[in-house]
Amino acid sequence: HVTQVLNVAPDENLSMIADTVAFLKKNGREVFYDAEHFFDSYKDDPKYSLDTLRAARDAGADVLVLCDTNGGSLPEEIARITAEVVADLKCPVGIHTHNDCGLGVANALAAVRAGACQVQGTMNGYGERVGNANMTTILPNIVLKMGRTARCAGNLAQLRDLSLFFDELANLRPDPKAPFVGQSAFAHKGGLHANAAQKVARSYEHIDPALVGNRTRVLVSDMAGRSSLALKARELGIELDEKRPEMKALIDELKEREFRGYEYEAADASFRLLVARHLGQRRSFFEVEGYRVIIERHGGELWAEATVKLRVNGETVHTVAEDIGPVGALDKALRLALERTFPALREVGLRDYKVRILEGSDGAGARTRVLIESGDGARIWGTVGVSDNIIDASWEALRESVEYKLSLG
Repeated sequence: HVTQVLNVAPDENLSMIADTVAFLKKNGREVFYDAEHFFDSYKDDPKYSLDTLRAARDAGADVLVLCDTNGGSLPEEIARITAEVVADLKCPVGIHTHNDCGLGVANALAAVRAGACQVQGTMNGYGERVGNANMTTILPNIVLKMGRTARCAGNLAQLRDLSLFFDELANLRPDPKAPFVGQSAFAHKGGLHANAAQKVARSYEHIDPALVGNRTRVLVSDMAGRSSLALKARELGIELDEKRPEMKALIDELKEREFRGYEYEAADASFRLLVARHLGQRRSFFEVEGYRVIIERHGGELWAEATVKLRVNGETVHTVAEDIGPVGALDKALRLALERTFPALREVGLRDYKVRILEGSDGAGARTRVLIESGDGARIWGTVGVSDNIIDASWEALRESVEYKLSLG
């Protein structure tokens, strides 16, 4: 790719703009004239910058789009200049902003308030450098906060799904803290917050999450109180009375586990099993007598062999399985030991596997948290394991994944 910079006289530049727009209009095109670097140009020479827009307008451009190409303008600058353009040219004006100062959305909204009627941006803010204005944030702000109309307003409830679809296409992990569509956008962690949100949603939720295809989430952690635990349990289909005597022991164990590194925000199934155990409702489907994993390299190939020994219905079951990695081998051996008794496990597959080295730990022997996402075609659930040994942490999460599936009946 070669870029050639041409020195063009100002008058000739205006003629080129007009000729290009006129040619496109003559051939039946709808023309959005993107004025690259407009705001920087306007700050240097307002008169000539307006002349370039006027040339495009007079040649028939349908919309004049003002571009903050290097993302360096502030909202008050965007608002002032956009208002001046709208007042002077009296034609449809659009806005195109970048996020180099973290103001892509704010600048776009400032332009709309100043008279822009068209906004350019990208889904999830993907774009060069630090990104473009994020349409998943701009759209709900324009429609729900500013009361403006948009052709897509009727589809706003599909916004989160659309955002996740684009993340999937780009093979990027969704941002949990994305406004409106992120997993944490309407999540409540502290007991007081969770309780208040249940009683008066608007106290901690600025909109109804369903309007953008999201939902309220109650998270459990060492900040959890009786209210948030009861709410989280209810979200998972368990009626848990805040006044039950088991609640104190449950809260104490939850805090102790989080201190050791457990995290239940993405491990609802493990949390449900923990609650069921404290309520005396956790069924025992099998007992683990032991397991072993061996990793070998044969020539250029690496293989893992897992041996699992369980006690099922009073009988000892001993199975061996191979896979490329130790977790896959353990998963195969565990299910092989159980599938004859519990054929529903054949429906279960691992969907995701995440490893996190916990803060404050050192070197290769650091404490490890493993999060596993499993599914059976109809449901998806998460489990967690923590250990100084990554294989043992993985085994805990695998075992709880299987237990949760069996508890569903």
